[in-house]
Amino acid sequence: MSLIPGATSVFSDDQIAEGCILVFLAKDVRDGALSYTRADADRIAGVLEELHSEGWKLSVRAMFEPDGPDQAAVFATGFAFAADLAGVFEAPTISAALQGSVRLERAGWTRRFATEWLIGPRELAVVKGIGPDIDRPWGLLAFWEWNDARTAATPDERRDNDRDCDIAFQNDLNTNINMTGRHRLDWAHSWHHLSIWEAASPSVIDKVMYEHERVLDFRFTTSRHIIGRRTPLIELLKP
Repeated sequence: MSLIPGATSVFSDDQIAEGCILVFLAKDVRDGALSYTRADADRIAGVLEELHSEGWKLSVRAMFEPDGPDQAAVFATGFAFAADLAGVFEAPTISAALQGSVRLERAGWTRRFATEWLIGPRELAVVKGIGPDIDRPWGLLAFWEWNDARTAATPDERRDNDRDCDIAFQNDLNTNINMTGRHRLDWAHSWHHLSIWEAASPSVIDKVMYEHERVLDFRFTTSRHIIGRRTPLIELLKP
């Protein structure tokens, strides 16, 4: 698939390793009719260990530090979103990502969570924020689709918009926000793309959004933003 749009002054398509994300937006269903037990939690934990041994990155953090801690982590989102958690793993291939969701469900995932799964190959490389190495416990999942205004725009108007958006993205980096590049979802979902940020706090994310508004970042897109705090997945698997 071709890049839409292509690499920019902020985001590079150089030396990108093969990879495909498995995104899951999950709602706790333990209070429903389905029983969920310690045995289910243990089976899910076992699948997670298998995925890690097969080369999966089991958190957004691992996309920036692949040799760092291997603990599976998600973002707790229930305080501001209909789903209780949002997670992003990165599998070696599209087929592996699809099979990973099946393996988790067979292990007992569906007795714990009602889940929307999304799968998308990597397009653009991760970009690290500029500044000291700080803790960034908050995540932003930014989904978007290109709208009719982009379809009607001329090639020059689209390029101008891409350049304006890079101004905002550079400001994000200057604020020491990490960005996962871009993954493409539209081959199997209504959302076209996803990028995930790591930030020090919600207020940092809120502040930089003003620059995105100023440069009309959302002129050519319909977007959905989900914010959450990084949480070990094992804590949310407990019966």
